[in-house]
Amino acid sequence: MTQRTFCRRSATAAILATPVCAAISAPVPKRSRSIRDGGAVADGTTINTRAIQSVIDALARAGGGTMVVPRGVFLSGALFLKPGVHLHLEAGAVLRCTTDMTQFPPQRTRIEGHFEERFTPALINAVACDGLRITGAGTLDGAGRPIWDLFWRLRNAAPDPGNVPNLGVPRARLALIERSRGVTIEGVTFKDSQFWNLHLYRCRDVTVRRARFEVPDDYKQAPSSDGIDLDSCQDVLIDGCDFSVTDDCIAAKGSKGPRALDDTSSPPVERIRVRNCLFRRGHQVFSCGSEATIVRDVLVEDCRVTGAMVLARLKLRPDTPQRYERIRFRNITLDSDGGSIVAIEPWTQYRDRTGAPPLSQVDDVSFMDIRGRFGAFGTIRPNPGQTSIGTILFRDVDVRLARERLAATGVRDLRFDRVTVNGQAQRSPAA
Repeated sequence: MTQRTFCRRSATAAILATPVCAAISAPVPKRSRSIRDGGAVADGTTINTRAIQSVIDALARAGGGTMVVPRGVFLSGALFLKPGVHLHLEAGAVLRCTTDMTQFPPQRTRIEGHFEERFTPALINAVACDGLRITGAGTLDGAGRPIWDLFWRLRNAAPDPGNVPNLGVPRARLALIERSRGVTIEGVTFKDSQFWNLHLYRCRDVTVRRARFEVPDDYKQAPSSDGIDLDSCQDVLIDGCDFSVTDDCIAAKGSKGPRALDDTSSPPVERIRVRNCLFRRGHQVFSCGSEATIVRDVLVEDCRVTGAMVLARLKLRPDTPQRYERIRFRNITLDSDGGSIVAIEPWTQYRDRTGAPPLSQVDDVSFMDIRGRFGAFGTIRPNPGQTSIGTILFRDVDVRLARERLAATGVRDLRFDRVTVNGQAQRSPAA
């Protein structure tokens, strides 16, 4: 048994101070076993679900260890890791989703801010796997293109495409990790996911380092191709990752609807740090997503954005009481002809129309040391009569923008401190 160190930040220091760490004893078995030992075949056509699951089960019975995916393309359906069993993908290893969806038998699963009783599991599923490690230079491949094509064919053929449920087509996430602490994901490429890439639900003390999240450049819109979804998680570090997707790069998620604050299955998203990342393609760098409820103590710093996306999108649902506070962007380089720095505004794509309109709050959102070129400053506006927007700060901003005006209404305390747009110093606009 060795000593693993899991970090937790104090509440008062939030994310800006040095983490306060507590050592937790956790067994780290040295044994490993290749999926070839279970009979897995790397021909890109054989479905290896049972063979790979047998290796997981054998390692679990032996007290844990690391399942190794060697070089080659291994096709599989849903796999279920167990406590003490880790996953390592060697260089050149590809663990690819089959598009035979019978290999993903529907089950009760967390998705879009609630539990769906029968929906597609992920390729990699892990529940209560403290200390889990998913590492290596290999690839988790969702083989998403035919699934995306099917999704759009069905939606475009519907009489009212806007009312077609997003969950109407079986689609597998690449990884769903639930109720686990001390998780490390390092080096792995997440590619062509049918649905979200990496979904973390009720996890704490997670590090995602040097991972890649990719959709092919020639595919215009892979539906729901989020890079990382932080669903009711705390103490997460995302470091040195590369994002090129066609939805949220990183999204904070929780519950939804008028009674969202009473949902004990959706604790706040807190103490999130994103640093040293490259954002090449996506809808937004960081989003308080379609199901976000309470999101606080977030720091995005030392990052580069080269895609035409929104740096910070805080979605304001008219049906959900939301609390967004202490969300900070610092030392960000922008390099695109498109995109917007900020979008804090009503979000009506999904809504529960029952009950009285809830009240929401946005406060202490800041943008500091922002530089480069981008498309637009952006928009800040509340749901009328529902949203209280407090302090929004822009400090040490020097940018070239095609649309230089910040469209802001309903902000109690909007501050500009050393803000330069297109070479001209800007004063705090009247909000």
